[in-house]
Amino acid sequence: MTRARDTTTPGIALAGLRPAPAQQWGGVRMIPLIREHVRHDLRITRRKLDAHVVTVGDGTAYCSFMPHAFVLDWSDDGHPLAATGGQLHGPGSQTAKPRQTALVHRMAKREDRNALRFVPLHLAMEGFLALHFGGPDVAWTEYSREAMSRGLSPRRERSVAGMWIDGLAEALRVFEIHDTQVGVLILVADALASAFVLPRPEDYRELHRSLLSDFYGELLYQYGLLHPELARIDLELDATQIRDLAELRAAVATGRREWHEHTLLFSHGLLARTTHWQSVYRAGPFHLRRFIGELNPEHEGHIGEAIHRDDGSLEYLKTYRLSAAQVRRAYLLQQLANHDWHLGACAEALGDTVKGLMLRLKNAGFAYLLKPHLLRGL
Repeated sequence: MTRARDTTTPGIALAGLRPAPAQQWGGVRMIPLIREHVRHDLRITRRKLDAHVVTVGDGTAYCSFMPHAFVLDWSDDGHPLAATGGQLHGPGSQTAKPRQTALVHRMAKREDRNALRFVPLHLAMEGFLALHFGGPDVAWTEYSREAMSRGLSPRRERSVAGMWIDGLAEALRVFEIHDTQVGVLILVADALASAFVLPRPEDYRELHRSLLSDFYGELLYQYGLLHPELARIDLELDATQIRDLAELRAAVATGRREWHEHTLLFSHGLLARTTHWQSVYRAGPFHLRRFIGELNPEHEGHIGEAIHRDDGSLEYLKTYRLSAAQVRRAYLLQQLANHDWHLGACAEALGDTVKGLMLRLKNAGFAYLLKPHLLRGL
């Protein structure tokens, strides 16, 4: 295991992936992602988990519902491989039971020379919850004894399971999976809910339904209820303008460019915003990293995790869209930390008063950071 320094990029590049025409069911729209050149030296498979607690060290723990973990298998020399649990079995054959864990130690843990177990999405959420988790590092008089001794512990966020989002289960059941599809962009009421990318088409077909057991922001649950139907987006070829194969190829290329532009429009908040990366694990030529997108209350926010090769190509991606309230909470913590947790300096930077800032902290669920007598004056 090697750790690299944190980095910042202008966004997330989907290099090597091509969007196919979107498919729609009710209020759910999905954009398949096609990988033009598949390499076979990396596989991701699923393993059932019994655990609900991950120990993260320093006497702290991460608690949540964890339906499964992913197991990453790779070869160092680029040779093809079949991951544990990824083999085909004929009728009547006995398949091995999945290995199970009652307590998970660390979000990402090496289990073999070329095998790494990690908990998808929870890896990203742990990084989000740990944001400025230590609380004030200067003993300003406004902060409570609890804030100075325990920081933001415990730090909580709410989410909903994919099976609760209206139309998602049926959409996953009826949508076509392309032969070379390795991922998907999921939109609810045309709001980007999640991006999911895997190394190989076989991995994606195996894990397609796992999107139901992922967790999503409460905003998307509400969108699913409020927008049961969407307008169709059909890009049609004008047959009267096509007279030979060359013109057909040109028309298809134009249609693909238009779908690419639609994809960029739908996913702008994820792909084009400043993204802060943290290295989690290096597995041979692959880098497992998690990220937090730009925290701006005026824009949508995303967190997630990705695996890149040494050459920068994207092999795995899973994202979570933060709710507006989650973005506001993280933004307030970020601004406080940027001003050494000094309420006056932070309030001035935000164009607010100290009293107004304290009220914002209270409304965001951070009242326990302040001394009780200050809260009574709000």
